[in-house]
Amino acid sequence: MLDPDEITAGLKTKRVGRRVLVYDSTSSTNDAAAEYARNKQNDGLAIFTEQQTAGRGRAGNKWLSNRADSILCSIVLTGNSLPTELLSLLCAVAVAEAVGRPARIKWPNDIMLSGRKVAGILLESKPCGACIIGIGINCHQKTDSFAVELQPIATSIDIETNSVTDRISLARRFLTSMDHWLELAAESGEKVVDQWRNLSIQLGHRVKLIYNGRQFAGNCIGIDPKKGLILQLDTGGIRMFDTAHSTIVR
Repeated sequence: MLDPDEITAGLKTKRVGRRVLVYDSTSSTNDAAAEYARNKQNDGLAIFTEQQTAGRGRAGNKWLSNRADSILCSIVLTGNSLPTELLSLLCAVAVAEAVGRPARIKWPNDIMLSGRKVAGILLESKPCGACIIGIGINCHQKTDSFAVELQPIATSIDIETNSVTDRISLARRFLTSMDHWLELAAESGEKVVDQWRNLSIQLGHRVKLIYNGRQFAGNCIGIDPKKGLILQLDTGGIRMFDTAHSTIVR
């Protein structure tokens, strides 16, 4: 089981992970984090769990994981002033870096290894002004751990590295990377955008997406830290698509 003392031992973060909680089981780490988000003193709190009974992903999708197979974590930010799009980008960069090479980013919230999803991100804003960042990273799953329909598109670190992932080390790398990129983003979003470009699998390639129920297609030519993905549309013209209303068509 993940141990909060082992995760925080020697951790030199300024904000993220200064306090760590580990649940044996919870409905979802984002739900647990919401209970702490009302108190501004909980800024940077990291909540991990071994099992989620109602884990969720983006667009209402379920996030399924067997006990102790993954990193399931939420970060509470009570003092976030970053644009949602920029925060989404830096989260993807931080998770990709924690997973390690050759992890890449598929906008808006998927981390990929060998063309298959290994991690996902869910950002939720709360009425109190706090932001909760939910992270799921597949670690110990085998191919048959995934439903048949997911096996061609999902993977785990163990599958890709043919080894057993040290979840404590991965949790520490994630918290350190999140802390680092939040600090950089507070100074300037340019470094975040540059690193996203380096890790993106879509930049320079044709993309199809659904935006508010309509389908668009075009060449991905960049990212705007406030307005989202930038496409040179097949129909002509350039348009930006924000994270909240866009879904990439597989």
